[in-house]
Amino acid sequence: MKTRIIQILIPLSLICILWIASPGAASDKTDAASQVEALKTQIAQIAHQVQNSQDVFAINNLQDAYGYYVDKAKWDEITDLFTNDGTLEIGLRGVYVGKEHVRAYLYRLGELKYGTVFNHSQLQPIITVDPEGKTAKGRWRAYIQVGQLQTRAQWGEAIYENDYVKEDGVWKIKKLHAYFTYYVPYGKGWDQGGDPPPGPLAGLPPDQPTTETYKLYPDVFIPPYHYKNPVTGK
Repeated sequence: MKTRIIQILIPLSLICILWIASPGAASDKTDAASQVEALKTQIAQIAHQVQNSQDVFAINNLQDAYGYYVDKAKWDEITDLFTNDGTLEIGLRGVYVGKEHVRAYLYRLGELKYGTVFNHSQLQPIITVDPEGKTAKGRWRAYIQVGQLQTRAQWGEAIYENDYVKEDGVWKIKKLHAYFTYYVPYGKGWDQGGDPPPGPLAGLPPDQPTTETYKLYPDVFIPPYHYKNPVTGK
């Protein structure tokens, strides 16, 4: 997409340059040169905007892929989405550092088998790519359905505040941090209060403690925003 747009823009800019430089079109060479520079600047700005859009799409697909892999317990596929030094923090279980420790954490969640539901829908993305196009941050809302046949059924919600990095032209997860906001029994509903968050993983302590302690519904906790207000800039 980016290449195609640039291929269109370059001939157009050359036509403009030739028109500016033609006899009678602009006698002032200094003015013509400034217009050429302005055209170059506009082309660079458009190319940057196109690249930014491509980065946003790539990060969106990356996070959506994560959600679909979680649904089906594709733990190796999820691990491949992380950088080698990536971190994972789910709820209040602490921070797991490094690709292999992330993999070990995921495998402790178990396998998808008969009677198991483990859906994680990734919604409402706000993706902020840095001006250099090398790092980015993203906020997501996950609606969660988990359960086991004739044993338990829960609704859940989490807010993700993640960091991403581009390595060799490919976007990867640098930091995945899921703040749980509620877990509630499916049968009772959220008007009856909430369940406690998932407990620590036995035999697999985190590398670092939880970065922020908070309580789930019915308490109120608002995960911090990585972005400024798009209207006020505050």
